[in-house]
Amino acid sequence: MSQQKKKDERDAFRSKLGFVVACIGSAVGMGNIWMFPYRTGKFGGAAFLIPYFIFILVLGFSGVLGEMAFGRSVQTGPMGAFSHAMKSRGKRGGRAIGLIPVLGSLAIAIGYSVVVGWFLKYLFAGVSGSLLKVKDMGAYFGELGTAFGSVGWHMAGLALTFGIMLLGVSRGIEKMNKFMMPVFFVFFLILMVRVITLPGALDGYRYLFVPRWEELLNVQTWVYALGQAFFSLSLAGSGTIVYGSYLKKDVDVVSCARNVAFFDTCAALLAGMVVIPAVFAFRLDVSAGPPLMFITLPAVFQEMPLGGLFAVIFFIAVIFAAVTSLMNLFETPIEALQEQLKLSRGAAVAMVAVVSAAVGVFIESADMVSLWMDAVSIYVIPLGALLAAVMFFWVCPKGYAREQVQLGRSKKLGAWFEPVTKYVFVGLTLAVYILGVLMGGIG
Repeated sequence: MSQQKKKDERDAFRSKLGFVVACIGSAVGMGNIWMFPYRTGKFGGAAFLIPYFIFILVLGFSGVLGEMAFGRSVQTGPMGAFSHAMKSRGKRGGRAIGLIPVLGSLAIAIGYSVVVGWFLKYLFAGVSGSLLKVKDMGAYFGELGTAFGSVGWHMAGLALTFGIMLLGVSRGIEKMNKFMMPVFFVFFLILMVRVITLPGALDGYRYLFVPRWEELLNVQTWVYALGQAFFSLSLAGSGTIVYGSYLKKDVDVVSCARNVAFFDTCAALLAGMVVIPAVFAFRLDVSAGPPLMFITLPAVFQEMPLGGLFAVIFFIAVIFAAVTSLMNLFETPIEALQEQLKLSRGAAVAMVAVVSAAVGVFIESADMVSLWMDAVSIYVIPLGALLAAVMFFWVCPKGYAREQVQLGRSKKLGAWFEPVTKYVFVGLTLAVYILGVLMGGIG
């Protein structure tokens, strides 16, 4: 069978909408739901939003569209894409370099899957009503977040995710994202309407949106806004390249990138308008970080009228956001096994599932998950994004990136394209990596 025929038979997104929604699903995750609200408040409220929006705009119109176009240009994931770039220069080793973002994506997914198991446990407790009867929420989470403390829920989360992924790109990932993402937005809108009516919620909105302009003079405000924007858009040199490889040639990736950046930002703002005012209304710790999801917010639901119902709505929405992100992360190693080892979809999914379960079960404690995900997000994920940017915008032949981004687009790309992608985006990506290593993580 010819290489072209194999590519023609390759699974793909059936529509531009399905692709965009899947990319939004990959971007919308925990960074939007707890990290964005906390950092916005900590670094100046509305003042933080100014650099954040600037970086979202720049990264969306450079990194996101670049990774989409890179994957589509060769119809393969990072290992094949990097190999193509290096061969265009008469060099070898691209496949080995491409293994870095593949392993990074798998590693972060392994940690993320443990968290999905915790969410399932809380959803079940919310449905059964037992969550509202917990007297010490910290101790409740402490029992769950111990070594081997959530094996069953962890395996259930993996089974849910891989069950969808077995169906493939169009029948599994695309269809479930089209369902899960709208439900996520609708449920959070319902929660926002409820939170607005809580006494004391106004203090939370003031914390979130009233600017402290002096914070614009704080270097950390800009540094953390960059990290937040970078990781919120799911720039890692992995999942977006893979999703792009399933995209048809006649789709405008510039408009796709714009839509992903817009809706990802909407999700972050919406989460902020739910989480922060709710926490303020009940005078709890808004700076709790990760415990916000498992200790602080459940305590809010205990105090809230109809709290049981809203706890169920919240955790369903959060699970949907987490699973859509997890599918994107797992798709990178699955695609690599299919393309590089020529495994069937089922065999590739099974292999990744076994590895994920075998490794993940040993990092189920909250401390281990935190250490694991911090290490990967600081040292591997930004490096993958940097390598992808260098490969597409510098290693590939001159004009190649412009040509690939231009496909499917009627309006010609402006003169801004090369300076913004080759210099601004690659420079910002390098900055994220160096700052992350020096500061212990800015994502």
